[in-house]
Amino acid sequence: MATLNTARLLLSPFTELDWLFFLSLRQNPEVMRFMGEVLDEEAIRGVFRHRCNEPGIFVIRDASGAAIGDIGLRVSHKYPHEADVGYALLPQAQGKGYASEALNTICDYGFGTLALNAINAWVLADNHGSSRLLEKRGFVRTQVLEKAYQLHGRYYDDWVYRLENAPTTK
Repeated sequence: MATLNTARLLLSPFTELDWLFFLSLRQNPEVMRFMGEVLDEEAIRGVFRHRCNEPGIFVIRDASGAAIGDIGLRVSHKYPHEADVGYALLPQAQGKGYASEALNTICDYGFGTLALNAINAWVLADNHGSSRLLEKRGFVRTQVLEKAYQLHGRYYDDWVYRLENAPTTK
């Protein structure tokens, strides 16, 4: 599996050694605020096993090698030239440009290495930081699914974003 480098980050595939980090990330209420309910440890372990076996899913590490988040592309089974992107960062790593750097790298990887035609993202309308991040990268909001996602007993609008691979001209 590939390892991706940026100016300040290393994106490496998940291994069993990343379990405690993944558990702490997925049990952090601040991280999970816009993603989903905090699951019990057994359920998180199931998600983690899938992460370890999926190409295109990476741990985000800073220059010291410390895990600070995760990011990945899930290629669609129905449309194999499309993928959904998802990401999460520890609260102390947010606001430092790491998410932008990782998103740019994973999009380049998706279009260049995986030969994707489009990358999609799903964001709760209240997650303004994630919406800004996607729009900064060039994602366009293509759909609003009103009251489509329930989290903590409340319904949220779900925004669908899309970034298409611009064909190169000769």
